[in-house]
Parts: sequence; C-alpha cells; structure tokens
Amino acid sequence: MSDKNPRIGGPITRIRLGVSGISDRCRDWWAGASGWQRWGVYALLLVLAVIAPSPAIGSFMSPFTDWTSLLFNPIGTYILLAIGLNIVVGHAGLLDLGYVAFFAIGAYSLAYFTIKHGFAFWPTVVIGMAFAAVAGVVLGAPTLRLRGDYLAIVTLGFGEIVRITATNTSAIGGARGMTSIPHPPTMFGVEFLLDPLPYYYLMVVMIVLAIVFSVRLERSRVGRAWTAIREDEDAAELMGVPTFKFKLLAFAIGALIGGLAGVMWSGKVIFIAPTNFPFILSATILAAVLLGGSGNLPGVIVGAFLIAWLPERFRGFADYRILIFGAALVIMMVLRPQGLLPSRRRSAELADPSSGAALGAEVADADVKPVEAK
Repeated sequence: MSDKNPRIGGPITRIRLGVSGISDRCRDWWAGASGWQRWGVYALLLVLAVIAPSPAIGSFMSPFTDWTSLLFNPIGTYILLAIGLNIVVGHAGLLDLGYVAFFAIGAYSLAYFTIKHGFAFWPTVVIGMAFAAVAGVVLGAPTLRLRGDYLAIVTLGFGEIVRITATNTSAIGGARGMTSIPHPPTMFGVEFLLDPLPYYYLMVVMIVLAIVFSVRLERSRVGRAWTAIREDEDAAELMGVPTFKFKLLAFAIGALIGGLAGVMWSGKVIFIAPTNFPFILSATILAAVLLGGSGNLPGVIVGAFLIAWLPERFRGFADYRILIFGAALVIMMVLRPQGLLPSRRRSAELADPSSGAALGAEVADADVKPVEAK
C-alpha cells in the first residue's frame, strides 16, 4: 500500500521523514564540518565521558541501578563489542551470529593464564586478543566461501561450540566456571578492586583506542576493499580485490576487539562461567549495530548505548520493562529502518533494491546471473 494514503501511510510516513531529516542533517553537518569543529566535538565528548559517572547524571539516567557499574557493564562492554562487530557486519557486510565466542575466548584467556600459570595482567591482555584473532581466522578460513544465511548459521554454530566446549573442559572450570580472576594492577596510584569507577575509565581508554583503530582502517585501502565487497562481492572479485583475504582480515580484527572486551570484562567480574556467553548476547550486539546504523561508527555507538541503557532505565517497571524495551526498538525501526545514524553510502545502498548490501541479500544472488545488455 502506498505511503501516500492519508489515512494509513501518511502520518507514519511524515513522522519517519521527520526523524530521518533530523539524523540526516546531523550526519551531513558532520560530513562537511571543518577540522576545528570536529576537534571541538571530540573534546566535548571526552568531557562528557569524564563527568558521566557523577551522581547528578546517574540519578536521572539510572535511578534503580548503580550508574557507575552500569557505565562499565553493560554500556561500555556493549559499545566495545559493537565496534568490533561493526567491522564484520557494517564494513565487510558479513553476518556473524557467533560473535560472543570471541568475547568468551578473551575472558577465558585472562582467567586461565593468570590463575593456572601466574601470568601478569597486561601480557595476558595481549594473549587474549591474539587468541581471539586466531579463532577468527580459524572460523573464517573454512566458512567465508559461504554467504548470507549459510554463513550466519555456521557462525552461530561456532558460538555454541565454544560455549559447550567451555562447559565440558575441566581445565577451565567446566560448568562451574573460574573464579578469583586477578584485577588489573595498580596504575598511577589507582587500585582496581571493587570500585567500578577505575574500570569505567579504563574501558573508556580501550573504546577510544578501538575507535581510532576502526576509523583508520575504514579510511585505508582495507576499508575501501571492505566497501567493495559489501556492495558487490562478485564485482569486487572481478576488479582484482582478493575478497577472501579481506573478509578473513575483517573476521580477525573484529574478533580481536571482541577478545579485548572479554579480557576487560573478566578482569572486573572476578568470576566467569559458560552461562555468561549465551547466543542472545551475540543477537543483542548485532541488534545494537543495526539499530544505530550499520557501517557508521557514531551510530553504532549510539545503538549500543541505547540497547544497554534502556532496559536498566525501565527497571522500575519490573516485568514490563522488557515489553517496553521491545516496543521502543520496534518503533525506532519502523520510523528509521536503516538505523538511527546510517552512513550516507549505506543509506544509498539500502535504498537501492538491486544492491546486495542488505544482510542476506546475496543469498538470492549466490548464483551469478548474466548481465543483460542495455
């Protein structure tokens, strides 16, 4: 039915256009902003990150939960995970439903090497990231010939394999998990014990590093190759882009950031178990990426923040808070199906029905069809 129908499609269309117009103007302003304007925004965001744990902000943002703890987990953890998954889904266009596996590998690496072998914290951070990246390569090497739904099913299975393996491996605690995981060492006179504030600032540092790394990649030759693969993998292959190599690199880098999130999280919670890494966590991070605007880093960060914050903000509604949270997500996606802050290129791709950029769209075109001459 046409959106021009004044009784049915009209109001929804007008609201959708209003929401789209606001976010598009913000995006376009940012695209044309000068250097000093961008640095001004960066400075403002940094100030907000520094003052965010203040009780005055927390009393409004999280009246039912400790705000500082919430800033570290789930908000900070979700943002870091979403940045990593955005490289796989947003930049390379690969649907990954088992991303929680890399989060688990990072967490268990810290627990195993510090508890069983007495490794120091910071060297183990590097080990955990390396193990997660290797796991990304191990997963990607035999599966990246697949596309769309088939790739999603394989990655989902990989996530479950990692969780079940952890459950049945006594060396890492089995179903009972591992406890007494060491905290980060004292830095600059700050002790990392039970106070969540130092962990929050440490997470902010990690998020900033991940953002800088992701932006530099996006603007490089690697980022341009990912864009070509996402738009049309067959065309990219014909133009000489080694698609398999770049898709494997996307999996490895996304896994590396997921492993970093796992290490940071496990260093705070002290105890981990296989039940901490369910499939629903992968689905939640994927929802954050799509809600914010797949492929656009600011949008992904906003989406992860909302996904983590809204259920806690509505905690006062008891069992109804999940219903309200779900309704809010449905309304957002009805009014803004391409995400809250999609990139201009991504919006154009999704608006073009002939594009293979939409998730799963390549399934219908898995068999190469001859191009008709015009």
